[in-house]
Amino acid sequence: MAPPLQPVRGTRDLIGEDAARHFHVIDTARRITGLYGFSEWQTPIFEDTKVFSRTLGETSDVVTKEMYTFEDRGGDSVTLRPEGTAGVARALITNGLTQTLPQKVFYAGPMFRYERPQKGRYRQFHQIGVELLGPATPLADAEVISAGWRILQELGIAGQVVLHINTLGDTESRAAYRAELVAYFSRYTADLSPESRLRLEKNPLRILDSKDEGDQKLAAAAPQMQDCMTDEAKAFYDSLLNYLTAFGVPHQHNPHIVRGLDYYNHTAFEFVTTALGAQGTVLAGGRYDGLVEQMGGPAVPGVGWAAGIERLSMLIAPPKPAALPVVVIPMTPEAEPAALATLSALRAANIAAETGYTGNAKKRLERANKSGAAFAVLVGSECKLKNLTDGTQTDVTPDQLIAILSA
Repeated sequence: MAPPLQPVRGTRDLIGEDAARHFHVIDTARRITGLYGFSEWQTPIFEDTKVFSRTLGETSDVVTKEMYTFEDRGGDSVTLRPEGTAGVARALITNGLTQTLPQKVFYAGPMFRYERPQKGRYRQFHQIGVELLGPATPLADAEVISAGWRILQELGIAGQVVLHINTLGDTESRAAYRAELVAYFSRYTADLSPESRLRLEKNPLRILDSKDEGDQKLAAAAPQMQDCMTDEAKAFYDSLLNYLTAFGVPHQHNPHIVRGLDYYNHTAFEFVTTALGAQGTVLAGGRYDGLVEQMGGPAVPGVGWAAGIERLSMLIAPPKPAALPVVVIPMTPEAEPAALATLSALRAANIAAETGYTGNAKKRLERANKSGAAFAVLVGSECKLKNLTDGTQTDVTPDQLIAILSA
């Protein structure tokens, strides 16, 4: 006998309470982003590989080590999406929406990265995210962050997270800061990790978020963006912080939150927690005014965030179960047509209702008691409603039945 088949490493089934938590996160995010005027988009799970290699950086770890890329039967290189923003930006361009701005987008779905599975991290993982495309004002950044904060509040985990925020400045500020970092870290080349020595040449800002302890010590004394910012960039950041205060979003400045690619500018932020060990970031994002243009579209400012559903699910309390169902039981074989009519009427009235498939009335009633159902409807020559909690039983007409169970 062949051994039973197992899920692929880094994937898992969503069943029972895991599924309830998962979909509670999505449903909450969908409801809250709707209050902010976001519309839900769904982009393909796989895209032309260039959608990601062009936007995530040809030398990034995601592109070089983690993407699920393959050649399809037509000889085209396609990639399972490792993140959501690039697909949304591509959809904005290909659907001719760059002239219909702003576009406020919410998405939810699976992403794929080949990395070492660990607690809260899978090779098929899931994200919720928002993108606000069009406005270039700090109010847009604040609204996006506020929507994320509101979702965390609604999930009951706002007390477990802290918003860390930084500015990457405008193009002029970023260029000046890059030069300062290169000059500073070049004095300590021998002390940098091999990975950060490569970053020094290509992407020095990434050294600031290195996990290497030696790099972190050097980064602690590195120049800060605030020393290189233009007046315009300072005004943008100050306005953003004021808007966050107006929205009631607590925050703290963290100069070590960076984004390495050149199309990122101004805002970078993360909601972090200490409740998940090393996997501390639960929601992160920033402003990316150069992304759409880099993908071949016009210059369209953008800001957004993504959050890992698996990590959020680990923090939330189990959601309240759905309303307990009503079980409809025919007392005799001859009563089955009437029982099925009652079953259909209950469902038409939006009352959760089930019926057994086999067994006599006694066995079906025993199963109903064990199932945790709230009521049983006993259909025979008369219709009776039995409260399975206290055992009381009442004669009812079909209209009375629906009125009682809808109350």
